Amino acid sequence: MNVFSFDNTFEGLLTLVFESYRQKQFPDEILCGEGSQNVLFGATNTIATNVLKAERVWKGIISHSSEENAHRIYRVFLSGLPDTPLLLVNYIRLIIDSPKNEETNFALLVVVEINKLHQKVCSEAHRINGFVRFQKTSEGSYFASFAPLYDVLPLCIPHFHDRYADQSWIIYDLKRNYGFWYDLKNVSRVVFDDLKVNSQNGQLHTSLLAEDEKHFQKMWKQYYQCICIQERRNDKVHRQHLPKRFWKYLPEKGVI
Repeated sequence: MNVFSFDNTFEGLLTLVFESYRQKQFPDEILCGEGSQNVLFGATNTIATNVLKAERVWKGIISHSSEENAHRIYRVFLSGLPDTPLLLVNYIRLIIDSPKNEETNFALLVVVEINKLHQKVCSEAHRINGFVRFQKTSEGSYFASFAPLYDVLPLCIPHFHDRYADQSWIIYDLKRNYGFWYDLKNVSRVVFDDLKVNSQNGQLHTSLLAEDEKHFQKMWKQYYQCICIQERRNDKVHRQHLPKRFWKYLPEKGVI
């Protein structure tokens, strides 16, 4: 059994594909991240990330299918599920080895699985774009945090950069402990070792909030309650459009 491991980055996965073709050995199992080198039987083929090799695979995917398909592969990678790397390697092999474009051949199980997972990741990113609530800090910047099912934060940043280009903000993924900071000029990746935020509801510590932030949250909650027409409530449809796992991050819901 061929066991490969990589550093759990997208460039690392593409490098793994490159090395598989070069070595003429393809993985039966793929291990991700540090501490994944030990297997019960046999040795693990550890692949070091190489940007140039990754770029060659990326261009190969585009030339054998389309640029949209290459981005689809990236979005699926962001699902972060344990079986995703092997699924993607099998899909990329199909794309590269086939004499025709297979990205829409839904008779193949791997194509169906890729598209299903892609839809789930895109749906999660769409929810984040709509459900994020910013908190004004004492420094005048804005902060928002959440814990999405998938690692969709990189997909959401262009939306917030375009929509909130006139204010400084930080958007943070509590589940994966990283975020992005926009300083009115550039967007940078940030990691906090001691983030003073309630992981249960994403609320910053009171000492970090602007003096009027609690007041605005209260007003927003009152507005939400006023526009709600009790006679037309449909809780089932409401949960379909706004999954309950997001409620705790929304001040208007008042869930802790």
